Amino acid sequence: MTEPISVQLYTVRDAMAADRDDTLRRLAEIGYRSVEPYDPTADPEGFRRVAGDLGLSVSGTHAYALLSEEPAKVFDAIATVGTDLVIIPGGIAHEEFTTRDGLARTADLLNGLAEQAAGHGMRIGYHNHWWEIEPEIDGRHAIEALADLLAPGVFLEIDTYWAAVGGADVPALLGRLGERVLALHVKDGPVVKGEPHTAVGAGVMPVPEILAAAPAARRVVELDECATDVFAALADSHAYLTSLEGS
Repeated sequence: MTEPISVQLYTVRDAMAADRDDTLRRLAEIGYRSVEPYDPTADPEGFRRVAGDLGLSVSGTHAYALLSEEPAKVFDAIATVGTDLVIIPGGIAHEEFTTRDGLARTADLLNGLAEQAAGHGMRIGYHNHWWEIEPEIDGRHAIEALADLLAPGVFLEIDTYWAAVGGADVPALLGRLGERVLALHVKDGPVVKGEPHTAVGAGVMPVPEILAAAPAARRVVELDECATDVFAALADSHAYLTSLEGS
């Protein structure tokens, strides 16, 4: 694995709001060498400068703004932040994943954004929650049926925890999706809706098997909610994933 372990900055959103620069410094001190922003339009020049000074690369970025703002402006901000992987992290009605017509509309939206992104030298991806997994279309998870409709350049960032909550055998799902998966959200916990997450390695997720099923995918740690100190959980997650690399 050549890509460094990344962290989705939504995990530390409260700390980011209070002091972005100190938060990024603390992540770098833990050992993270890459980050995944959730709002690339928030002071992209300042973010790029601070991240660069700390030796932090940008593994990709979530971009809700593409669903509501002028795309060219958002793509310019993403270029400044310093990545070419642009991920739509939801924002599409859950019902769209329950029918073939809904999936077709979703694919048209993502494929259209991908055409625009290509003009900026970027690629579009989609990040799942449980509602793209739980519905089945012809006996397959909705995310799999969607993948069949996506243009070749559109990738998936599979949130492994939400995939499990949605009822998937996550290693098997990753095996079926294959090279379509460029990134994984690696998280852990009790696999129960509404319960807080734990450090990676401290819950019930089969993390080694998941990583083995998508060995080339970028690994992005995320905790949506955490019952303990979030920086301690991120440190434990980084240590656990680093230990797996040497096993």
